[in-house]
Amino acid sequence: MQDSLKDKATAGMSVSLDKDSVVQEVHGFQPKQPIIAYDALILDAALRQSLVTVRSLGHRGLRVAALEVSDILQKLKYIPTFSSRWCLQSYIAPEFQRDTRPFIGYLLDLIKTTGANVLIPSGDGSLAALRQYREVIEPHARLAMAQEAALEAAINKDQTLEIATRLGLGVPRGVMLKSVSEVGEAIHDIGLPAVVKPVESWLWGEQHAVRLICMLVTTPDEARKAVEELTQDGGTVLFQQFLAGRREAVSLLYAHGNMYARFAQWAKRTQPPLGGTSVFRQSIALPDDITDQAERLVREIELEGYSEVEFRRDSVGKPYLMEINPRLSASIEVAVRAGVDFPYLLYQWANGECMDCIEGYRVGGWMRYLEGDLLTTLQAIMERGRPGVTPPTQAVLEFIASFFVPSGYDYFDWRDPLPMWSATKDFAYRLFQKSGKRHA
Repeated sequence: MQDSLKDKATAGMSVSLDKDSVVQEVHGFQPKQPIIAYDALILDAALRQSLVTVRSLGHRGLRVAALEVSDILQKLKYIPTFSSRWCLQSYIAPEFQRDTRPFIGYLLDLIKTTGANVLIPSGDGSLAALRQYREVIEPHARLAMAQEAALEAAINKDQTLEIATRLGLGVPRGVMLKSVSEVGEAIHDIGLPAVVKPVESWLWGEQHAVRLICMLVTTPDEARKAVEELTQDGGTVLFQQFLAGRREAVSLLYAHGNMYARFAQWAKRTQPPLGGTSVFRQSIALPDDITDQAERLVREIELEGYSEVEFRRDSVGKPYLMEINPRLSASIEVAVRAGVDFPYLLYQWANGECMDCIEGYRVGGWMRYLEGDLLTTLQAIMERGRPGVTPPTQAVLEFIASFFVPSGYDYFDWRDPLPMWSATKDFAYRLFQKSGKRHA
């Protein structure tokens, strides 16, 4: 199957259109009779939340297909979402990091030939690409995305924190930097250790787009290197105080002035250890303080659809806003298993349907991403002594002890076992490849 998908990607690469010609072509075409009408096309198939979405919609009887971009196949040999019993078809589109036009051209042709009704992106890159061409796509398919002004406020950390400060939310001390020359003053004002964050996680450069991640810095030399790396493509970074307390998040489904669902979780471990994706997490009762703050922020921004608002607590338990994710997050399965089916609610909202209102959920349930948890443990060993990193012995013992905690595991579902097998094969393949390179 993977070879045939690569052929499709190659065919898609031939599409080369500028924005104006894309608009002209789309508004001028007569749609072909769809071969098969999909209720939803799930983008970013390699992500865990995409698999959860395919399963959520598929087991409700909806017709679902999944899509990934070609460059991912250079990194992953197997994509678990494509193995799901509910994924009726798999597609590989051209990559969009160097040029979004082939990707958009492929996507438009796919919409024409399949009649895909709702598009659900799960990654920062696909979200950014769709934002550029939403006026081209929206006449032909519904996008599960908030309006542009709301997305801009949520994705840009500078705007998010400015709004949060105005609302009286806890915001970590921080300064904006555009070059390495400003690092010395930032260290003087904020101190070390500190966290260097890109203002936007996805940045369009002159030659290609890049996804940027936050970095923990403990010395002036580390700070300069981090700022240089994150600003080399013209980006701006936030130099922010380091908080090592408990990480909690509130997920919301907001639409038409109403909150249709609320959910809270805390992350016991993340990968990487600072600010990464949660790999061992638990559903918790809604904390009054951060739930109120999250709702006020989302309402102020008018961020409709799904959002995850992340907080860190300090040593005395005061919460500080970290960021908002205006898309389905990697940790979403813990919410679904607790009784809050955010992917289906997002589909209902995007499709203009009457939406379910979720009043409660089960608390105390654990979810574990085993590969990520293993990498976190190895990272704790290699980065011993750094702020926010668990001591190696404790990390190993906690990793082993977690096998005795009743937990769900990402990818694993008795009703749909093949994605777990695909994930295992892909992990083994990547491990073998890295071992071979090191040996060579």
